[in-house]
Amino acid sequence: MKLHVFNPEHDIALAANLANFTAPFAGRALRTDLGFIPALWASEGDAVLVENVDDARQRYEHLAESVGIHHPVPLWVTKTKVSSLHLDAVEPWGWDLAIRSQLVRYGVAESLLPSVDEIGEIRNLSHRRQAADVLRQLQQTGVVGEAYCCYSLDEIETFIHDTPNVVLKAPWSSSGRGIRFVHGELTSALRGWIDNLLHSQGSVMLEPFYEKVMDFAMEFSSDGVGSVTYHGLSLFATVNGAYTGNLLASEEEKEEMLNPYVSIELLRNIRGMIKSLMSSMFQGKYYGPFGVDMMVCKGGLLHPCVEINLRRTMGHVALSLSPYKKGRLAVYGKSPFQLLVE
Repeated sequence: MKLHVFNPEHDIALAANLANFTAPFAGRALRTDLGFIPALWASEGDAVLVENVDDARQRYEHLAESVGIHHPVPLWVTKTKVSSLHLDAVEPWGWDLAIRSQLVRYGVAESLLPSVDEIGEIRNLSHRRQAADVLRQLQQTGVVGEAYCCYSLDEIETFIHDTPNVVLKAPWSSSGRGIRFVHGELTSALRGWIDNLLHSQGSVMLEPFYEKVMDFAMEFSSDGVGSVTYHGLSLFATVNGAYTGNLLASEEEKEEMLNPYVSIELLRNIRGMIKSLMSSMFQGKYYGPFGVDMMVCKGGLLHPCVEINLRRTMGHVALSLSPYKKGRLAVYGKSPFQLLVE
């Protein structure tokens, strides 16, 4: 039996890097309201950790009925029941010190969990400098993109002097948080933000500003021993870097939507290169789903590695729903959050 956990606060917890971490209210509410989501990919006989069994069951049954899902219903469990399960694997949305600590407290055997050092390696792989390294290796005709890891304010100011339109990013951040756009000189507020980030995370990522036409991603999984599997394209929308929704469509339909901007041949070449690079990068270090965010830029150029999400993504959720429903997936509202499929 595998235990599945939806911990959407993962990115913030990874940045904090604390075993005893309290997520912001929105993160806690999202986890409570949408904790049933792993039922979409859980296998028969698996368990899903939720806050409230009756609420999770009702929400999942409503989704399954509205979309037409005929999928084995998992065992719904709360934290008080976890220790009684006969588990052989655990799969959260993403691995960080906080979720590891929670699962230990709930009675999960540490032998089923990554060690503290292994989570440290996952955190290192999640640093945006890794995406910058991959980006450099993906360069070819039709591809654009640069990213640099800066360790001082002087480095950033020197770059901005020559390239006034840039994007600054925290090494670890969540869904649009930790991103600042600079057009010209740094303001005092931006200088303060940079100083705080250099103190708390040790560096700041810097990229030239690219005029975006379309967001999308490629979704994968790593077996941890040298093999990466491609699962499909994810076409999604953002507002100021924050996720707003996913397209539910077949792979062929998504390729057709991208084809006016980027050739399918280039997309498939990039996909193969990512599989090869990540197979080596993740061998012995990371097991589980991941996604590579990309974008089409003005002029029909492909930015093939905006960031690497070393966790499950809403793109994976969309791929789970696409066989049943065509349309749009979104997370709607504040609390209570709703998974909107239309």
